[in-house]
Amino acid sequence: MRAIFKFFLKRPVTWIVNRVSSSPRQENVNKSLSELYQSITTNPGKKGPLFAFRPDEHPVIIFSDLHKGTRDGSDDFGVCEKTYLAALEYYNNNQYYYINLGDSEELWENLLVNVIKYNKDTFEAEKKFVERRAFAKVVGNHDLYWGNDPLAPTFLKNVYGTNVKAHSGVVLRAELPDGSLDILCTHGHQGDAQSDGNAFSKWFVSAIWGPLQGFLEINTNSPSCNDENKTIHNQYMYEWSASQKNLILITGHTHQPVFNSLTHLERLYLQLEDAKEKNDETEVNRILAEIPRRRREYNHVNTHYHSMKPSYFNSGCCCFDDGNITGIEISEGYMRLVKWTSKSGVALREVAEETHIVSLVNALASSESSQ
Repeated sequence: MRAIFKFFLKRPVTWIVNRVSSSPRQENVNKSLSELYQSITTNPGKKGPLFAFRPDEHPVIIFSDLHKGTRDGSDDFGVCEKTYLAALEYYNNNQYYYINLGDSEELWENLLVNVIKYNKDTFEAEKKFVERRAFAKVVGNHDLYWGNDPLAPTFLKNVYGTNVKAHSGVVLRAELPDGSLDILCTHGHQGDAQSDGNAFSKWFVSAIWGPLQGFLEINTNSPSCNDENKTIHNQYMYEWSASQKNLILITGHTHQPVFNSLTHLERLYLQLEDAKEKNDETEVNRILAEIPRRRREYNHVNTHYHSMKPSYFNSGCCCFDDGNITGIEISEGYMRLVKWTSKSGVALREVAEETHIVSLVNALASSESSQ
């Protein structure tokens, strides 16, 4: 039956997809992010909560883009499930606040009841954070259902055992010795022509358009599966965040980690220059060997990577095909990009990048004073 529908519908639907591309425009991204930030900071609760916290005392973990499926051939999360569960156990035991930054459930390709059926262990692990009142759920474009459907609150209550609200974003207000820093956390599909429109367009995408593309096996033009869109997304999110004062932005959406506004490839080029200055031949050779592999993952290097304002971060995803997951930690006064790997059945936490939040604030202030 699917083959018949694909034969008759795939071409016209693909044409429509290309005509109504999800690639955002900078002005739409700016407007959407600014409205979200203003709403949360002036009227907390309507679009998301505002939490004041001390980054040296109240740890936070941010994961995004699990895309929980039904353990079939198209389920990208299945191979990462054990690593994710081990990570959640670690963070719950250490009293972290967990922000789930969207696309947690893959609802373009699957029925919600089936996703719940095949992911009971992960929902139970997340429930432990809910019970501590240490959980915030943010909506992504692949799980827009949580923010649109009138039955969504009932499903969330059934899954987590209590009322859980789905948010458009969260603002963390880090209280520091000499002031504060606002951290806007949102999925990152803001400005997307397909999934960031009015209430009807969001419902249409979540209930009809997205599932139809999934059924017809059409590339959805999402940044996560399109290198050009990853570059566009990173650039637009960076441009907005760089124009703000005393604020950083954390998103997901692209499945591509970004730390201090730099992708892994851009950071490698900085490290290469540093190694050459130090005449560290071993490190130079290591980096030169890694760069070609990373260039297959990134089709663009920002020519201004030396001077970019450290205002944009991306948590990566929890559905890498090697079973690894990445996230953003805020703990002990540091921002960290962490990677969880599974070796010989044992989950291991690795710190890929880190910066002290006070140093980050100073770097932001320095960039702002030079603008």
